[in-house]
Amino acid sequence: MTGAVPGPSYDGRSGVVDRHVAFLDALRRAGLPVSLAEDLDAVAALSVLTWEDRAVVREAYAATLVKRPAQRPTFEALFDLYFPALVGGGVGAADQRGAADGDAARSSYDGPDALADLRERLAQALAGPEAPDERVLAGLAGEAVARFGAMPGRGPGLSSWSAYTALQRTSPRDLVDRIVEALLQATDLTPEEAERAATARVGGFTARVESDARRRIAEEKGPDHVADVALRPTIDRLDFLTARRSDLEQMRREIAPLARRLATRLTQEHHARRRGPLDFRATVRASMSTGGVPLATHHRPRRPHRTDLVVLCDVSGSVAHFAQFTLLLVFALRNQFTGVRAFTFVDQVHEVTPYFRPGADVADVLGDLAASAAHAARFGRTNYGRALTDFARSHPDAVTSRSSLLVLGDARSNHADLHADVLRDLVGTARHAHWLNPEQRRHWGTGDSATRVYGDIVPMVECRNLAQLGAFVHDLAR
Repeated sequence: MTGAVPGPSYDGRSGVVDRHVAFLDALRRAGLPVSLAEDLDAVAALSVLTWEDRAVVREAYAATLVKRPAQRPTFEALFDLYFPALVGGGVGAADQRGAADGDAARSSYDGPDALADLRERLAQALAGPEAPDERVLAGLAGEAVARFGAMPGRGPGLSSWSAYTALQRTSPRDLVDRIVEALLQATDLTPEEAERAATARVGGFTARVESDARRRIAEEKGPDHVADVALRPTIDRLDFLTARRSDLEQMRREIAPLARRLATRLTQEHHARRRGPLDFRATVRASMSTGGVPLATHHRPRRPHRTDLVVLCDVSGSVAHFAQFTLLLVFALRNQFTGVRAFTFVDQVHEVTPYFRPGADVADVLGDLAASAAHAARFGRTNYGRALTDFARSHPDAVTSRSSLLVLGDARSNHADLHADVLRDLVGTARHAHWLNPEQRRHWGTGDSATRVYGDIVPMVECRNLAQLGAFVHDLAR
């Protein structure tokens, strides 16, 4: 493959097969649903293509294995681990060997002068009127990691590389203003467009630094280690509670397609189950006209069973992101329920059903939900017992025998009175009741967690990402 040097353990046909199998296993562990049929499709595609061009191999794998755009970043990161474009030190490797000869060599390798020179070349590469040259940026990223991200170990196999250290020292984000100024002088972009372009270019370089650090660590400790430890999962399997701002934006874009897929599947299942059980008497009676041969079966009508949905959401702290995405998905599927009402709380309850008006913009809805958190807190500390009591007193008609009650939260109540009897009455009234908890199950019952008390009253399910959320809502609306 162009620009790639195969590792010694992957020479020959058996090595390629081993690498292919390991790559697909890593994709599955990262959350990509790669079936055996798709595995065979990839093999068939690669058997008629040339392996001399790495880009062709990458696109062949992507065409046969990647189903949705949200899965592409994870695929790209894993492909770079198992089929690296470069093996070894790359840019700066000779300088790195020379740096071991003395302090003077080390200073010239990663000292202030070397850092200033790299930052200047990086600024020139990113500030041009045309899109940055990919080869130049890749070389600069490799040099940044080699010079300023090295973490020497005490023995063979113990050294490592840190993208964080390399980025902290090179500080590419400090170059945004300089890049914006250059773009404004050389192009007709507006200040806002120039700033977005500069931020995107710096972000692209940052991603290359992170990729090069992973590649070097994979050479040292194996790609499987990096795939399992250092690589972020696909966006639908990323924890709500650990998501970054950019991840939240991507999750927001995933809500609408997820809702459409679920709605289509649920509609098909409702149609498939429209017929009730076999009506034996009617079938026999109708067969008399055909000599007793039952050419057509008759079924009893199925009684509709869709229920009202009442959602009670904890919107305190980082749990608020989880509640927002759950509310957005539930309301996108509101035609699967007779009616939907939603309430948020910190220590008192506030109804947010009116925010989910038909045709409302997703960004506006999220803004309204964030603002509503102020109405859901009187004392500013999460108190499930007080919120449940307030809900039962202020909205006595919300939960009925036709309702499915859905509670969203981590059940951490700051050691306050839990008022479990109130929740028990609500669950006893509702037709169904469920509790979604975004915390990992191993943390339940620790500290101020009330999962053991509330979990004995209502079934509690771990729901940490979009994949688990989608699976639960699918089962709930059936």
